[in-house]
Amino acid sequence: MKQKELSELTDQELIEETKKIKPSPIVDAFFIGFLVGIIIYSVVVNSWGLLTLIPLFLIYGLLKKSKRYEALKKELKERNLK
Repeated sequence: MKQKELSELTDQELIEETKKIKPSPIVDAFFIGFLVGIIIYSVVVNSWGLLTLIPLFLIYGLLKKSKRYEALKKELKERNLK
């Protein structure tokens, strides 16, 4: 979600969006580690392939989620909501 889109949200929508995507660092770290293990196994056994690319996209999605959450927190702070 871009900064312009965040500024267009109402206060209530912004709070709800923040609650929906609140990260859980332990679970995210577990999944990232698991996916990195799959990538390493795939490279050792088969070289590069589809089994390697799927975890890379999933890791990217998990990392992007945390950046989006930080942008939402920043917007909440600017509006003095939390």
